[in-house]
Amino acid sequence: MIPVGTSTAPLSGPVRKVPKIKMNLPFKKGEKVVYPAHGVAVIDDIQVRVISGTERRFYVLRILGTEKMTIMIPTENVESVGLRRVIGKDMVDKIYRILRQKKVEVDSQTWNRRYREYTEKIKTGSPLEIAKVLRDLLVLKGDKELSFGERKMLDTARSLLVKELSIAKAHPEEKIMEELKTIFAN
Repeated sequence: MIPVGTSTAPLSGPVRKVPKIKMNLPFKKGEKVVYPAHGVAVIDDIQVRVISGTERRFYVLRILGTEKMTIMIPTENVESVGLRRVIGKDMVDKIYRILRQKKVEVDSQTWNRRYREYTEKIKTGSPLEIAKVLRDLLVLKGDKELSFGERKMLDTARSLLVKELSIAKAHPEEKIMEELKTIFAN
């Protein structure tokens, strides 16, 4: 097997030294992380690739719950893409408090404006924002029928939140779904 970034071609011309990157990586192979708008992922590998003569490291993420969806993220872009650790117990409590707030004023704006607003909240990757979207859509669903886009948004928000809560609480997703049903049964 030839390591990535090497060649079997004979060397010719001046030898260029490839600058090496030395950095402490925030995540480790096998760790579960959250990639905004896609959800919980496992770091399957950390690969080194040479791009334009520079050695770069990449996290290879496998998104949980999807068929073979993998994403490569340069390690130096972790912050800009919003890659983060799975929430802790303190955040779980905050999320459940948000979900239990039933007296929310659902904006009377058109469905497509709400959809854009909710899409932006989900893209942030913030579990608190995703919880607000889920709560608002479930409250709205109790008042009137949701548009097709809103129903898809509801499914996306529910799926993202359930997966992360399941891992954070170390409970099966089915149990988290039952908890959500209980919260919104009233």
